[in-house]
Amino acid sequence: MSWNDSNGNDQDPWKNKGNNQGPPDLDEVVRKMQEKLSSIFGGGGKGKGKGKGSGNPGNSGTFLVVSILLLGLLAWEMVYRIDPAERGVVMRFGQYISVLQPGPHIRFPRPIEQVVKVNVERIQTLTSDSAMLTGDENIVDVEVAIQYRIKDVKNYLFAIADPDVSVRRVTESAIRDIIGGSTLSFVITEGRAEIATNAQTLIQEILDNYSSGVEVTSVNMQPAKPPEQVKASFDDAIKAREDEQRKINEAEAYRNEVVERSAGEAARIRLDAEGYQKSVISQAEGEASRFSQLYTEYEKAPVVTRNRLYLDAMEQVMSSSSKVVMDNEGSSNLMYLPLDKLLEQTNKKARDVDSIDPGPYQPATEDSTRQRRAPRINR
Repeated sequence: MSWNDSNGNDQDPWKNKGNNQGPPDLDEVVRKMQEKLSSIFGGGGKGKGKGKGSGNPGNSGTFLVVSILLLGLLAWEMVYRIDPAERGVVMRFGQYISVLQPGPHIRFPRPIEQVVKVNVERIQTLTSDSAMLTGDENIVDVEVAIQYRIKDVKNYLFAIADPDVSVRRVTESAIRDIIGGSTLSFVITEGRAEIATNAQTLIQEILDNYSSGVEVTSVNMQPAKPPEQVKASFDDAIKAREDEQRKINEAEAYRNEVVERSAGEAARIRLDAEGYQKSVISQAEGEASRFSQLYTEYEKAPVVTRNRLYLDAMEQVMSSSSKVVMDNEGSSNLMYLPLDKLLEQTNKKARDVDSIDPGPYQPATEDSTRQRRAPRINR
């Protein structure tokens, strides 16, 4: 059926008069849209009977402003940005879709799609302070501070109900397990660093087993304190342990000093022994060489060599002793001998002779033997 049928019913939606089939009037189209919006928002008092030119000219501007505002709100709702330290979790109708990286993104308006931004670089800290039982059945107050960050956004939001509460409970459980296997003296003295290291490893293992998406960065354990009722006794025990350690350090320092001094003394004695060894060897070699030369000369002139040896021996003996020459023929005088002076002089000469190097052996000759031969004393 045509827009204008033969019955005269005007079915032309563009309201053209007569048989004019030209393009529709744009103002008329805008007016009709305004009337529909007005009827929707409670402004339907303006009907068709007012004619073509009866519309309010201000309605077009109002509709345009409203449309722009609606478009701006829609753009504000759909366009968003994720910071470099954040990750965005997209949920559509409450169901997980994906994890978004930093940068600008577009989403469907709420409540169709929702984006949860999570900071993955922020270090979160929680503390736990409670009384725990040690392996030797003593009670000790332990305070632990744990620092962690988010490493898996999906697991952090959906794998466990309350991540912060879960981390606290896991921390307390791990610390109790380690404290329960240690003695009280170990906990309150030198075991703090070791307990913190073992606790960090154990906490991370438990959180990974639960797929919590949490990474433990550090665990710091404060000095453990005994209960107030026995604090004085434990302070005395700690002081005694410190005194023991101080004595041990002093003993080790003394040991190191003695060992170093002994090592130096041993090195000096070793060097002296090596020097004495070389001296004895050199002296023995010299004596052997002298004897060989003497034997060679003895084979050449036995008599001369014997006389030379005799004279050398007498010279060595007589030179280191005091001598008194007496003539007892035809004398009746009483001779006084200063024996103490003579002995002192003899000892001094002996020391002087020992300090003189005899030098290499020189073979004796007939002339030298004749010159050094002592004169005979006729009796």
